[in-house]
Amino acid sequence: MTMLLVTGAGGFVGAALLDRLRADAKHYRAISRTARPGIEAMGAIDGSTDWSAALQDVDTVIHLAARVHVMRDRAADPLEEFRTTNVAGTLGLARQAAAAGVRRMIFVSSIKVNGEETRPGRPFLADDQPDPQDAYGISKWEAEQELHDLARMTGIEIVVVRPVLVYGPGVGGNFIRIVEWVRRGYPLPLAMVRNQRSFVYVGNLVDLIMTCIDHPAAANETFLASDGADMSTPQLVRVLARHMNRNVKLLPVPIGLLRLLARVAGQKDAAVRLTDSLQVDIAKNKEILGWSPRFSLDQGMQDTVRDAVTKRK
Repeated sequence: MTMLLVTGAGGFVGAALLDRLRADAKHYRAISRTARPGIEAMGAIDGSTDWSAALQDVDTVIHLAARVHVMRDRAADPLEEFRTTNVAGTLGLARQAAAAGVRRMIFVSSIKVNGEETRPGRPFLADDQPDPQDAYGISKWEAEQELHDLARMTGIEIVVVRPVLVYGPGVGGNFIRIVEWVRRGYPLPLAMVRNQRSFVYVGNLVDLIMTCIDHPAAANETFLASDGADMSTPQLVRVLARHMNRNVKLLPVPIGLLRLLARVAGQKDAAVRLTDSLQVDIAKNKEILGWSPRFSLDQGMQDTVRDAVTKRK
C-alpha cells in the first residue's frame, strides 16, 4: 500500500488534490497549518519542524505548503520570511523524508522561478535558465536547487512542478476579482491590451501531479503546468462574460496611461499582470510523461464561473 503525504492540504490546490486522491481511492495523510476534518495540524513550517510522525510509512511527499506570494508584502525582510518556510522548511522536510526512506518528493514551485514576463513567440521552457525577480520567486528557486543537491546526495527522487496562475472553483485573489468585475458589468480599460498569458485549471494541475507520483521518467525533472492554450486579457474577460451571459464593455485606454493610473492608485503590479505576456511551453510534459491537459481552457473557465456565480446567489 502506497502512502502519500500532502502538505498544504488546506489550501486551494490542496483541497482539489485531496478530492482527486479520494476519488482514486489513494491512501494519504493530509497536513495543514491548522486542523480541520481529515487534515492534521502541523503549525508553522521552518527548518526545525519535526516531520517524523507525518512521514511514517510514507512513499511519496507532495509538498504544497509555502509562504505564498502577496501583492503588498508587509514583512520587514520579505526574502528572509520566504526563505524560512519555502527554503529551510522545504529542505528540512526533504532531509527527514530521505532519512525515512521516502522514494519521491513532488515540490510544487512557481513559474516565477522562470521570470515575470515573456516576449512574443518566446514562451518559457522548463529547462530555461531561471530568472526569478522577486523574493517569492527567489525563495522557490533556492528551494529547488537545495532539493536537487539533496537528491544527488541521498537518492531521493525530486520532481519539480512550476504552475502558472492557477484558477478553478474556489479560486481567490486577482482572478476572482476579474470575475467579479465582469459579473457586475463594469467597463474595463483593457481594449488595447495585446498580451498573451498562460493559465492552468486546478484540475489539470492536480492531474499533472498525480501523473508525477509514479511515472518513472518524472524523477529529478522539472515540468511547467498550464492548460496548453493561451489568451489575452481581453479574451479572458470575454470568455468569462460569455459563461456568465453578460455583456462586457472594454474601453480603449493606452497601455502607458493604464499603467500610470494603476501606479498612482498603488496597483502597479496588478496592471503589469493584466498587460504583460507570460506564456509557457508544456511540450516536455507530453514528450517525457505522455501527459496532456485533461480539461480545456474553456472547460476550466466555465467551471470557475459556475462556482463563483453559484456562491453569489
